[in-house]
Amino acid sequence: MIQFVWPWAAALLPLPLLIRYFLPAKNNLQDAALRVPFLNDFSQGATTESIQKNNISLMLLVLLGWCLFVLALMRPQWLGEPVELPVSGRDLMLAVDLSGSMQVEDFKIKGQTVNRLQATKYVAKQFINAREGDRIGLILFGKRAYLQTPLTFDRKTVTTLLLEAEIGLAGKETAIGDAIGLAIKRLLESKKKYKDKKQSYVLVLLTDGANTAGEISPLKAAELAAMNGLKIYTIGIGADELIRYSFFGAQKINPSADLDEKTLTAIAKKTGGRYFRARDTKQLKKIYNLLNKLEPVEKESKSFRPVSALYYWPLSGVFIISIIIILMKLLSNGLFSIFKFGTRSISSRKYS
Repeated sequence: MIQFVWPWAAALLPLPLLIRYFLPAKNNLQDAALRVPFLNDFSQGATTESIQKNNISLMLLVLLGWCLFVLALMRPQWLGEPVELPVSGRDLMLAVDLSGSMQVEDFKIKGQTVNRLQATKYVAKQFINAREGDRIGLILFGKRAYLQTPLTFDRKTVTTLLLEAEIGLAGKETAIGDAIGLAIKRLLESKKKYKDKKQSYVLVLLTDGANTAGEISPLKAAELAAMNGLKIYTIGIGADELIRYSFFGAQKINPSADLDEKTLTAIAKKTGGRYFRARDTKQLKKIYNLLNKLEPVEKESKSFRPVSALYYWPLSGVFIISIIIILMKLLSNGLFSIFKFGTRSISSRKYS
């Protein structure tokens, strides 16, 4: 359907008629005809009757152009069909560890050995793409925690910024408590902005170590999260066994010896979430698939109607009519005839 942004502009339509009524034009047609020199040279030009018809045509074109101008001024718009927006009512933050230990290569993707961050990116990308209807934010943490992406429906941007993250970008240490604290801060801002009691707030925190930096302890941050309704799902990432070859032969080591599973479990328990252990890419996928099955809080569906501006169509008509009027005025004033007469005079002088 068509709607007008400024329908009151239609009140300007009778303006030319009012001007014509209160300020009538002076009829100087005869005077103009008497003042034209060399009248015989214009014997094939316009007669008085043709001039009158031409004036009527001009007036109709002016009125049509005015109507189109007023129509453009009313700013017509085309409203498309309503489009439903999938809204789950959940704000979901991803907190990804970028500390130095994330460069340990104990994961495989399609048979190729990769480090922990590469495996996280590979699986988290699929997880983000499946979160249609959630507002997603991204926190990157190491020695400090940074908000890389605020809560948004733009999953493509979140994915892009996650893929651009590099190990050590936020420092070599691990500040789990600060990452939770930053998520709480954004949660409170969201509550203040939207004031929706049905909103669900979730933090998915992925790390491969223990808290070694930051201004707040993880358990204290978890208590604050529970008080503010933030549910935390923690994921401990890293293999239990890794074989390294050296001059003395093969040696088995535990690359996840620093993983503080006790604290991660306590964080999840305090906030009503769960702790997951991902020892390889396959397990990490299963964890994200399980998180994808979290039941959304039901909320009234939202819709919007796409709007397309149409004002440029009548405005284009005004431009075309203006060109036509200018050409008609040039013809009615006899400029072309004068040019023809002047050319003939020059030619006669040349051959005389």
